[in-house]
Amino acid sequence: MKILLAEDDVRLGKLISHMLEKEFYLVDWVRNGKDAYDQSVFVGYDVIILDWMLPKEDGLSVCKRLREKRICSGILFVTAKDANENIVSGLDAGADDYIVKPFEFNELLARIRAISRRKEKPLEEVVALHDYTLNLHTHEFKRQNFIIELTRKEYQLLELLMRNQNQIMTREVLFEKLWGYDGEVSDNALDALVKLVRKKIDVPGSPSLIQNVRGIGYKVRTMYV
Repeated sequence: MKILLAEDDVRLGKLISHMLEKEFYLVDWVRNGKDAYDQSVFVGYDVIILDWMLPKEDGLSVCKRLREKRICSGILFVTAKDANENIVSGLDAGADDYIVKPFEFNELLARIRAISRRKEKPLEEVVALHDYTLNLHTHEFKRQNFIIELTRKEYQLLELLMRNQNQIMTREVLFEKLWGYDGEVSDNALDALVKLVRKKIDVPGSPSLIQNVRGIGYKVRTMYV
């Protein structure tokens, strides 16, 4: 799942980003409302965690403009404003849910999961292909019901490919989603990651699940011939 966090408190932003990444979510973090709006329109996220009080443009305005733009990402307000009129304003602006600071992290995770279930195209619980299954809730990857241990980046790569199994994921898209626009990684980082994943998941002597599309990117092999 791809999440945008809009939070100007550096300490809290780092903490939430770190905790979400530990749960295998792909996270982009911005610190003002203008960047939150621009990123949301340009990238497209499953869930946007939006602080109410942001510099350059407040969260309420961002939420209204995103809904006017027909952006259908789930929106979760995170704020210290707990007055009833604030909650009503946030929900009327188009937010899907509202959580008040301070909060327990497990509550934040539960609200993210609830939002994903309520969207028009909720995330599948399990993505299956051939003998492989990927559980998007437990983050378990299995081959013939045997669990294969993956690092966070390895899991994220497989989630991107298996959730988009009918299309080619370009190198540019994979780099952006796995490392972000500002990720300082070498050009061969993606190829090295694919090589590590193949070593873990492929059956010796059989074609690799991950197929290289020369000059374009990667996709999962939907048919074996």
